[in-house]
Amino acid sequence: MRWKNVTIAFLKERRREICFSAVFAGIFAAVSYLYNIRRDAVEYAFLLSAVWLLLSGAADYLKYVRKHRSLTEAEKNLASGIEGVPEADTLLEKDYQRILSRLYEMKIEAESTGRIVRQEMMDYYGMWVHQIKTPISAMHVLIQTLEGMQAAAYDSEEFEDILNLNGAGHYIKGMKLELFKIEQYVEMALTYLRMEDMSSDLSFKLCSLDLMIRQAVRKYSQMFILKKIKLEYGPVEKNVLTDDKWLVFVLEQILSNALKYTKNSGECGRISIYMEDGVSVKQENNMNHQEKTESCLVIEDNGIGISPEDLPRVFEKGFTGYNGRTDKKSTGIGLYLCKSVMDKLRHEIWIESEVGKGTRVYLSLSRKAMQHE
Repeated sequence: MRWKNVTIAFLKERRREICFSAVFAGIFAAVSYLYNIRRDAVEYAFLLSAVWLLLSGAADYLKYVRKHRSLTEAEKNLASGIEGVPEADTLLEKDYQRILSRLYEMKIEAESTGRIVRQEMMDYYGMWVHQIKTPISAMHVLIQTLEGMQAAAYDSEEFEDILNLNGAGHYIKGMKLELFKIEQYVEMALTYLRMEDMSSDLSFKLCSLDLMIRQAVRKYSQMFILKKIKLEYGPVEKNVLTDDKWLVFVLEQILSNALKYTKNSGECGRISIYMEDGVSVKQENNMNHQEKTESCLVIEDNGIGISPEDLPRVFEKGFTGYNGRTDKKSTGIGLYLCKSVMDKLRHEIWIESEVGKGTRVYLSLSRKAMQHE
């Protein structure tokens, strides 16, 4: 079929020459007939002309096919340059090649400018991260100093010292919460920058889900204590094929959101981590929607919940929703990063929620099939 298309294209491009040859042959035959030229001489002339036309046409066709093949190969290797483009034969082909070369140079310049801009952005954020680590370290030292002074004051049993530092615990708690938020924002910024090159950083292996959950919970242990949020968690005893570093990041972000929007007023704030069996998981395979049941990790809280109109958009980049607008500090990046990471890991994540009752985040940690386009 391919050669048939090439042949049809060749004949269409040479139709002027073919028509010219046919008209020329007709004129030659008419003149020979009118002047009573010997028929065998005319037939011999036609035979020689036909042989010549067939040979020259065959040579032209082979040249046409070779050039087409060269251009096809050059198209496949276009990413490495345009040096593979065959040499131009006509003035118009030279014009086209000159335009193509100019466009390729502009593309290289644009890519170079983009790399420079991105590198400058990376350098800026890298510098920002290193700079912000200084006040973080200073706040750690201040907190430790305040805690030491408070302990010394109570040990000395001096009334004035105790009176002066009696409210220090409240400020220390606030400083710890704010310091933890700074560390979260720094880590989120670094993760956002690494997302573009995440694929080269992935390392899949069989990992203990309990170890990853404990690592995430350990990081937020102080937040649980300071906010007086109860954690309900029992060993899930499950191994998953994943990249533990990136999956831990997802677990940390989900816990961060659960802690952020779970208030300890009246009913005790609670966050539960457990496995749920028989969960229906939707999968798309070659334009077909399939459902299967499997065990999923669930992180549930009894916080303020998410409104139904916001729920379909929670994974969009920069979307904060009603809760984020009320909080005034939400960036709309956390869940977007979670979804991006889970897609790269070929896992599934979705959320179910009810306003005033809480939120459940489902993590399907089986590996979904790759989609071939």
